[in-house]
Parts: sequence; C-alpha cells; structure tokens
Amino acid sequence: MTLAIPEPPRGIAGRFRWALTDAWTITMRAFAHWARRLDELLIGLLFPVMMVLIMGYLFGGQMNVPGGGNYREFIMPGMFAMTMVFGVEATFAAIANDAAKGVTDRFRSMPMASSAVVVGRCTADMINSVVSLVVMVGCGLLIGWQWHEGVGKAAAAVGLLLLLRFSLLWMGAFLGLVAKGPESIMAVQILVWPISFLSSALIAPSTMPKWLGVIAEWNPMSATATATRDLFGNPGLTSTGSWAGEHSLLLAVLWPLVIIAIFLPLSVRRYRRLAR
Repeated sequence: MTLAIPEPPRGIAGRFRWALTDAWTITMRAFAHWARRLDELLIGLLFPVMMVLIMGYLFGGQMNVPGGGNYREFIMPGMFAMTMVFGVEATFAAIANDAAKGVTDRFRSMPMASSAVVVGRCTADMINSVVSLVVMVGCGLLIGWQWHEGVGKAAAAVGLLLLLRFSLLWMGAFLGLVAKGPESIMAVQILVWPISFLSSALIAPSTMPKWLGVIAEWNPMSATATATRDLFGNPGLTSTGSWAGEHSLLLAVLWPLVIIAIFLPLSVRRYRRLAR
C-alpha cells in the first residue's frame, strides 16, 4: 500500500497560507527544542547581562562619555545593539546543525513550502530576540538606565533594534546553509566579535585612531547604537562632524534593508539548491 503525497494548494492565496502554516510548524519545533534545553536558553539570555555588569561596573570608571554623562546610560543602547548582533551565532548554529544531521534534507523530501525552514527558524529567533531585548531593558532599568524622550521615540528605537536583528537573521541563515557543519561557528564568532567591538557600542569612535574611527562609524551596528542613543535621549550625542555620525538614523534603516536585500534571497535560493 502506498501513501499519497498531498499536492501543494493551487492559487496564490492557498500557497501563501500553506507556506505560513509550514513556517509556523518549524517555529513551534524550535520552541519545543528550547523547552528541553532551558539551561542553554537562560545562558543565552544572561550572557549580555553579564557583559553589561562587567563593562558598567568594572571598566565604567575609566571610560569618558563624549559630552559627559553616565557611562552605564551610554553603553545600554550599544549593548541592546550587540545583543541583536550576537543572535547571528544562534541562528547559524541551529541551521548548520540541522543540515549536518540530515534534518534539512528530510524537510526537503516532505511536501512543504521551500521557504518554511528558513522563515520558521527566523520567526522563532525573532521571538527569542524580543525576549532578550526585554531582559536587557529590565537590566538597564535596574542599573539606572532610562529613556528620556518619551514612549514614541523609545518604541522607534526598539523598532530599529529589531530591524537590525531581522536583517542579521538572514545572514546567519545563509551562513548556516553554506557551512560545512555546526563546528564552523568559530568562524562566525571570529567575524561577529571584532565587528561588534569595532563600533560605537561601548566606546566613542572619536577615541580611536582616525582611520579606525572611520571604520567604526560606518559599522551598521554603530548606526543603530548611535540612532537609538539619540531616540532614547542617552549620553553620547556629541557630533563628530562625519557624514555617518550626522545621518545615523538614516543609516540605521538603510543598512538592515541592504543586508535583507542581499541575504534573504540568497538564503532561500541556497536552501532550494541543497543536495543538487
């Protein structure tokens, strides 16, 4: 007796609903994995908190904030942005691990939307990113950080942070699909950590050598960190006179859109071409 394989629905609306349902199934699968590994989830949530405490209390006394102000208020928008960037590693590891274990090939053999694996994974990681951001905001409030420009601008700052995270999800997904295995995460860490610290997240680019400061100012994470400082009304708004510094809000929108435009189609295309 042979089992009939259901055919994909016809019509644009039917295919769209089909893709959303499959993507949500993959999202719930990620939730189930996290429920069985709560220790790893908690470590991932608390690691940025530890970074805040180290930078704010151990090194903060030696840091000068451009234009004056509390260093812990200065670093919190930068740490929000760094938390979004660190999520690349989690996305990469999950997708690379599924590919190495043959789970991705199994999904490809099933009658499911070709975009569901990538979209479902990214949806789960975006939800996790919202939780991480809530934890970081709570940590910031406990150490004296707050926003000063009203709820509307604070919501816009959160939107920029999540936009950055959404764009980097697709980068992590693509790297996970082209990686040889989950052990390649070391290469991603070598990429993510220098980029994270070579930015305005924790120190002002004006304190760096001039050529290094220019690179830091054009870092996509710097644009988000600087723009969110402005929107939150936190210290560190002194202008450096550079185009990137003067247009950080514009760059905080443009950089993620460019990253999405590059890596979203690359991720879907790479998934469709697996094992060919």
